Amino acid sequence: MIAPQKEIQYERYEFKKWEHHDAETIVETPVSLTVNGKVWLTFMCTPVHLEALALGFLYNEGIIESMEDVADVHVCEHGDNVDVWINHDVEQPASWRRTSGCTGGVTAVDLFAKPNVSFETNRFEVQPEAIGRLIEMLFESQSLYRETGGVHTSALSNGDEILLSAEDIGRHNTLDKIAGMCLMKNIWPEKRILITTGRISSEMLQKAARLQTPILISRTSPSSLSIEMAERYGITLIGYARKHRFNVYSNSQRIELS
Repeated sequence: MIAPQKEIQYERYEFKKWEHHDAETIVETPVSLTVNGKVWLTFMCTPVHLEALALGFLYNEGIIESMEDVADVHVCEHGDNVDVWINHDVEQPASWRRTSGCTGGVTAVDLFAKPNVSFETNRFEVQPEAIGRLIEMLFESQSLYRETGGVHTSALSNGDEILLSAEDIGRHNTLDKIAGMCLMKNIWPEKRILITTGRISSEMLQKAARLQTPILISRTSPSSLSIEMAERYGITLIGYARKHRFNVYSNSQRIELS
């Protein structure tokens, strides 16, 4: 198996002096996805939670709906391929569209089509102070980041605690891993909030919608298309979240006014 971090050496120049350092850096590696014996694509990813990455990607692409669709999933001995067997015939998408995701994500989902999801029965609200607490809890869950830096983290919360978290060099991969963990562990909280360190682009918004998450929080910015999609889907989109401040870009009714 491939380790998620690798030992490196580097030279630092600071205040007119050179220093030698030993450290660890995050691993980026190609991992192929094989579905029913056919290679579909190659992820560029950090090699942890690879089963969750594969299953979550297939779920977010609408290929599978639950673990009942999956006959088997396993990572090959060398850690460079995830083999998924689905218990019904599936057709590989004719083409994949490159996304803006770091490390080069792909999707076959029509981002301009509204997903088959409704938040009409999911009307919970959160206090503004809870946003800062969730961001702090997200940072506390960043075990790989503390060791190496250079990695994104996403987490699923019920508003009170972090239920699942995933790290990867690709921000879009973290949401696929979260989806896969939900499937594998059968964790589908009634209240769902996604928190991420990554920029909210259209594919991140699509994955949040697929996970039926009415609130999506990021420590950084949303794109123009993700804001348009959040308004169309009915998702509360929050960016630049810190302990004591954040911006709400759509559907602010879920954040209680003081």
